[in-house]
Amino acid sequence: MSNMNELMRQAARMRRKIEQITEEMKKKSWTAKVAGDRVTVTVTGERKVTQIVVDDEFWKTEERDIVLDSIAAAVNAASEMAEKEMETAVNAATGGIKIPGM
Repeated sequence: MSNMNELMRQAARMRRKIEQITEEMKKKSWTAKVAGDRVTVTVTGERKVTQIVVDDEFWKTEERDIVLDSIAAAVNAASEMAEKEMETAVNAATGGIKIPGM
């Protein structure tokens, strides 16, 4: 029975650590630049876009669809950066154990 209790304690510690990591990640932000640094997007750990900057010349010299595609690419890149860092932190905390829903 003590093995089961120890397992439950370990699971609780792991859950608390993951919750702590999640809270820390919410406070961070990631920035991606695309199209030769003419489009910059920043996202938070809560997966919210907080800033989009498009170079004025880019708006003037490129077609609208290219600018919009670049914005989408920058949002995706910044989101992927955030997700990878979160995954790395959780894997470090769990020793690589895959936990459903995380």
